[in-house]
Amino acid sequence: MSDRPLYAPWRMDYIRSLDKPAGDAGKCFLCEAAAATSEKERAGRLVLWTTPHAVVLINRYPYTNGHLLIAPKAHKAEMAELTEAELADVGRQTVRAIEVLKRAQSPQGFNVGINLGRCAGAGLPGHLHQHLVPRWNGDTNFMSVVGDVRVVPQAMGQLWEELMREVGG
Repeated sequence: MSDRPLYAPWRMDYIRSLDKPAGDAGKCFLCEAAAATSEKERAGRLVLWTTPHAVVLINRYPYTNGHLLIAPKAHKAEMAELTEAELADVGRQTVRAIEVLKRAQSPQGFNVGINLGRCAGAGLPGHLHQHLVPRWNGDTNFMSVVGDVRVVPQAMGQLWEELMREVGG
C-alpha cells in the first residue's frame, strides 16, 4: 500500500453536514433544490429538471459519475406519506433519468434504491429520495473498500452540462 494520501476534499462538507441539527440551515437541500427558480440557482444546486411533484438532481456526494437523486418536492420522510400523484411522478422521472443517462453516458446497468431511515443509510432521513446510480462493466474498484474514497472521473459542473444537453435545458 502506498503512503501517499488520496484527497477527497468535497467529503468534508458532507461530514460536517452530518453534525448539523435538523433545520439548522432552514430548508433541506432537496427542498432548496425543488424551490430553485433561476438558471444560476438551479445549476448551483445541480438541478436537472423539476415537475409538479418531483425534482431530479445530481448527487453532490456520488457513489460514481452520473449518480442522480429523484425526490418528491414535498418534504416527506415515508413512502406511505406520498400521494398517488407523487409516487407516480417519482417513478416517471426515474424512467426519464435512466433514459437521459443512457444517452449521455452509455452505462450497461443501474442501481436504483431508496434508503428509509438513518440506520438504512439515509443521509437525509426527513426527505425521501431515490438514488439512481449508473454502472459499467468492470467499474467496481477497491477504493471504497480500502480507503473510504470514491473515484469519480468527472467534475459535477461538467456532468451537469452534459446531462442538460440531453434533457434539452
